[in-house]
Amino acid sequence: MRYFVSFIICVALISISSCRKDFTTIPNFGSLVFSKDTVFLDTVFTNIGSATYNLKVYNKGNKAITIPKIALEKGANSNYRLNVDGVPGKDFNDIDILAKDSIFVLIETTINVANEPNPLYTDRILFDTGTNQQDVDLVTLVEDANFIFPGKDPISMKIDSLTLDGTPTTIKGRFLEDSELTFSNTKPTVIYGYAAVPANKTLTINAGARVHFHDNSGLIIDNKATLKVNGTLAEKVIFEGDRLENSFSDIPGQWGTIWMRAGSTENEIKNAQIKNGIIGVLIDSIGTTSTPTLKLENTEIYNHSNFGILARETNIEAHNVVIGAAGQASLAATVGGTYNFTHSTFANYWNRGLRQLPAVLINNFFTYVDNSGQEIAETRDLKAANFTNCIFEGNNNIEFILDKVDAGGAFNYSIKNCMIKFTDSNNSFDGVVELDFANNNNYQDILLNANPNFRDTQKSDFIIGEKSDAINKAIATPFTTDILGVNRSVNPDIGAYQHITFD
Repeated sequence: MRYFVSFIICVALISISSCRKDFTTIPNFGSLVFSKDTVFLDTVFTNIGSATYNLKVYNKGNKAITIPKIALEKGANSNYRLNVDGVPGKDFNDIDILAKDSIFVLIETTINVANEPNPLYTDRILFDTGTNQQDVDLVTLVEDANFIFPGKDPISMKIDSLTLDGTPTTIKGRFLEDSELTFSNTKPTVIYGYAAVPANKTLTINAGARVHFHDNSGLIIDNKATLKVNGTLAEKVIFEGDRLENSFSDIPGQWGTIWMRAGSTENEIKNAQIKNGIIGVLIDSIGTTSTPTLKLENTEIYNHSNFGILARETNIEAHNVVIGAAGQASLAATVGGTYNFTHSTFANYWNRGLRQLPAVLINNFFTYVDNSGQEIAETRDLKAANFTNCIFEGNNNIEFILDKVDAGGAFNYSIKNCMIKFTDSNNSFDGVVELDFANNNNYQDILLNANPNFRDTQKSDFIIGEKSDAINKAIATPFTTDILGVNRSVNPDIGAYQHITFD
């Protein structure tokens, strides 16, 4: 007992000494310096918390000071939350800053648009009082939205998971109701979990609509279901994450994918931009040579942590498509299938780590491990891999690969008037007929390792300039305007864009 009492006394003494301020201060005299005059918390959706923003407050004087008060002007009713040097709250007293030192103020917000008549929500952080008072403005734009949430068990509070093909899965989400099968442009749509389109139903997304996905969220187009994305040149449909702050504008992997399952049919995506997911579009539907599973036109797919498009034994018909950076491949057309791309640009300038795959990979097989632990490769027919007037570029030496497993099946391909980056410095592909650009009649009028002259690869700006080798090198096709609506009926350029003169 005596030792226990001694221990308590020691702890108390240590606590007192650690709390004691061993320096003297003078009152703040109104000369604080701030890292910014206004903190813009960008745009947030109603009732969705913002990212955390920081403000640095400097004491550039030669003496330690005490700020008698730091508070939000709207007080306890403010929609902003502060954290001053590790302490959360909305009102703080007697904050010390050493000479030539600083403190951090962290700022967050959650706003219900229904309670605010003005979507531009503002407040001020007040430092000190009276004649020494200084302030920093806080500004947030709050936006209303239509929210789609998965269901939840009212007793266990467990979030519902989807049942697909009659089998329960671990995928959080639910099937859309009939009343939810049209996404309009009047409000953004924000999806939590996976929103699935039921069999024999069509999800229609109107021109100008914006679809935002939370983490681990996406769209599923189920067996016998259909997706119609009806963007226009003037009003594109945007698919992206639900973090609207500028710092999230080019962060990959913020959401899952648009998944077209086996048996989904007559899917169309026109004039859309799909960005910042894990896989932009995942297509498992087995299509026929005559009926595409997906028709894709005038669409940009950017900045995905794995693939821009991952297609498995499917049928895609596409023109005026731009697929930019992806952590693995911009386009992976795998397990055979039928692929027809015209006037498309595949440009993979991934800069977040090493990338093992080319911008475009096409193969006719898949592998799995059997019960004995042996890896097995099974092949499917590559009925067609036709690329006309396309650019295959990126920051790897090799940005186009046809990977064939010989098993007697079809492996049909035709590459015409395309620009291909392919520098086999290690001679790894010597003797591979499918990559013999000079002596293979499946290649016609190829530009090998030419200059595309993109405007800004790091900003996913793949418009070509006046120095591009792609100028006037395309052949005529039915697609007589480029992705921006520019006429290309005469002297067309290779890729999705007609060239311009850069400033």
